Amino acid sequence: MAEKNGLKGISRLPFSLKVLLENLLRNEDGRTVTKEDLQGVAAWLKTKTSEREIAFRPARVLMQDFTGVPAVVDLAAMRDAMKKLGGDPKKINPLVPVDLVIDHSVIVNFAGSNAAFKKNVEEEYKQNQERYEFLKWAQRSFEDLRVVPPGTGICHQVNLEYLAQTVWTKKEKLKIDGKPVQMELAYPDTLVGTDSHTTMVNGLAVLGWGVGGIEAEAAMLGQPYSMVLPEVIGVKLTGKLKEGVTATDLVLTVTQMLRKRGVVSKFVEFFGPGLANLSIADRATIGNMFA
Repeated sequence: MAEKNGLKGISRLPFSLKVLLENLLRNEDGRTVTKEDLQGVAAWLKTKTSEREIAFRPARVLMQDFTGVPAVVDLAAMRDAMKKLGGDPKKINPLVPVDLVIDHSVIVNFAGSNAAFKKNVEEEYKQNQERYEFLKWAQRSFEDLRVVPPGTGICHQVNLEYLAQTVWTKKEKLKIDGKPVQMELAYPDTLVGTDSHTTMVNGLAVLGWGVGGIEAEAAMLGQPYSMVLPEVIGVKLTGKLKEGVTATDLVLTVTQMLRKRGVVSKFVEFFGPGLANLSIADRATIGNMFA
């Protein structure tokens, strides 16, 4: 549809840039996302690079407890300020869904027995009681905020196995032929995360990467993430791994190849028939090297 309406050649864009383009098309408002931004994505095809800055709005935000707690504290402070001003504090909520995974508070105090895991979790609750009570309150009080409790798993693993949806849907008012219509809108799962291994979810074809706490909090409050349209490095995979060769071996080989190309601030997109021979776990291992 977009190609027919003037964005010529966009069917030839790399998959990752198609996700960015869809994001821009869906959020075009003439202010943060303009028609020129959309044309800039189409123009990318000529040079495969761009200096155009775009406003990307991720579908969700992923946080771990070290960076997530300050963000929730800020939300609570805004509610206090709203109450003092005579407004409704319940209007203060994240504007995009946020998942906060508590996994950075674990300390191994006990080991060498079958009861070690249980005892470590119990000790963790004791040491972090006040913080955990605050996060429990936050989950009950704020809309679109989920807290994954301690002892459940590592942030990026929980993200990959439980939180990622690949496709999001929501009811939204849209204009079709100039007439307002309410309908179910489907769009790709995308995210920014404060966990350095956020890129593991790329193995599930979900576009996401790690950012700082300030950028994640801004996204949580509905502010777009400013980024330059990236260069995309393609890696074609063929065949399959021989017996005894692990995904880590593949990662180290590919990393060595890509370092020669220089991939900082670039997207790396894997394609080809070899992808069908890699499990999600192996793809996630490859994605993790770009953390």
